[in-house]
Amino acid sequence: MKIVVADSISDKAIEILTAESGWRVVNLPKAKNAQLTEEIREAEALIVRSATKVTAELLEQASRLRAVGRAGVGVDNVDMEAATRRGAVVMNTPGGNATSVAEQTLGFMVGLARHIPEADASVKAGKWEKKRLTGSELRGKTLGLIGLGRIGSEVARLARAFGMQVLAYDPYVSSRLATEQGVKLLPLNQVLAGSDYLSLHCSLTPETQHLLNAQRLAATRRGVRIINCARGELIDEKALLEAIESGQVAGAALDVFEVEPPKDSPLARHPHVIATPHIAGSTEEAQEIVGIAIAEQVRDFLKHGTPRNAVNLPPVTAEEYQRLQPYVELGEKLGSFLAQVAGERMEEVRISYDGGLAEVNTYLVRNAVLKGILKKSLAEEVNLVNASALAQERGIEVAELRSARRAAFSNSLGIALHSESDSASVLGMVGLRGVPRILGISDIDIEAPLKGTILFIRNQDVPGVIGRVGTLLGDHQVNIANFALGRDREAGEALGLVNVDNPVAEDVLEKLRSIPAIRVVKLITIGS
Repeated sequence: MKIVVADSISDKAIEILTAESGWRVVNLPKAKNAQLTEEIREAEALIVRSATKVTAELLEQASRLRAVGRAGVGVDNVDMEAATRRGAVVMNTPGGNATSVAEQTLGFMVGLARHIPEADASVKAGKWEKKRLTGSELRGKTLGLIGLGRIGSEVARLARAFGMQVLAYDPYVSSRLATEQGVKLLPLNQVLAGSDYLSLHCSLTPETQHLLNAQRLAATRRGVRIINCARGELIDEKALLEAIESGQVAGAALDVFEVEPPKDSPLARHPHVIATPHIAGSTEEAQEIVGIAIAEQVRDFLKHGTPRNAVNLPPVTAEEYQRLQPYVELGEKLGSFLAQVAGERMEEVRISYDGGLAEVNTYLVRNAVLKGILKKSLAEEVNLVNASALAQERGIEVAELRSARRAAFSNSLGIALHSESDSASVLGMVGLRGVPRILGISDIDIEAPLKGTILFIRNQDVPGVIGRVGTLLGDHQVNIANFALGRDREAGEALGLVNVDNPVAEDVLEKLRSIPAIRVVKLITIGS
């Protein structure tokens, strides 16, 4: 197992990875692009901070990569689409630097209120400008937060200790949670209009890019002070500069910029702007926390497949993953079975979750089904991360149905596969000791263990077929582990699933197909 660490993380984080037997950790802080490109070729995991750019070109060289770990929150230095397409889970460490960023935010607010940077420069220039540099208190002022996640909540807690009132805009936070934190949730326009200080703590998305533009800055309270320790692209820098020069905005404190470092930026050089080089989360304590966290997350994913804080998969706790794992295995095996039974040129997959399974987050189960369906027909790697994207690329429609009461079997999983020429379905469940089992195929009840090598036989429902199949397999030293039979009396057809202990040669399959009553014989390989 090879892990490449491309940016500097704590020694304790490196020790977590090197403690694993057989793991090789290549630590390359400040590596050149050519060196990183060479080392990543055989790597199964890559750990970065914000400096390394994980581009599509870099990922193209990483044929074995399974995980990208970001020691920090923002993942805008990772090409998410390319990582997902390559099947690499991308994980970050939200909350690890929340205290550090929140403390810098409050430091910025104090600095703006008391003109600390300007006063420092004045004294060092030999001046003593007490009257000009008279400041104001934070007590009694209103702080508006855009984003009330971990960092925003910590900023709110610290601000309230200064005697500030706190407003917030966050469409994903409940009013009850905000009230518990002493924060009043309001629409964005009311937060803008009612705040003396405005601090940004939301993620960068197409919807939030240039969230503070000329129009919204004009809607703020005149003399507002703006703090940004989140993402530079949240603010239209040209509009902010104009608002500062007009007096609409009294000052700003920026740790992040649209282009970093900001070259020849009049905004960064403005006397009413405090500028720092993206260091809000860069404390010794925070780097230790996020380094250890990402090392543990990468280790657990490589060892156990548990994707914590994955940003290209829905969030799943370790407990949820443990509960879902048997159904992830069931979904993949059912998908693999059905793909080998049904016709080619797949057009639609329908997945039904019944009983208790219908009430949980089944994203991983769905992707496991698609992985099972696609993996035997595609040369490229298919896994739980990229299965949906690969199905979409191939024009395969995916529909999901749920019923907590419909199933005859609790927690059963059904798949129907429609192709240009045929359709087939299979129903399964997790049996005793976690063994996946088939319960039915195309509305025919038939129960068999879903593992190993299986002979799928469709035949006329006439006497003698089972005996001839058993005799033929015995004559060729093929041992039968289980023989399951299902019947469609109206159609006069029967299905047989024969679990065998050893491979079945092609000439034996041809002899089975030559039995007059047999219509279809397929050899299905599922794995252990």
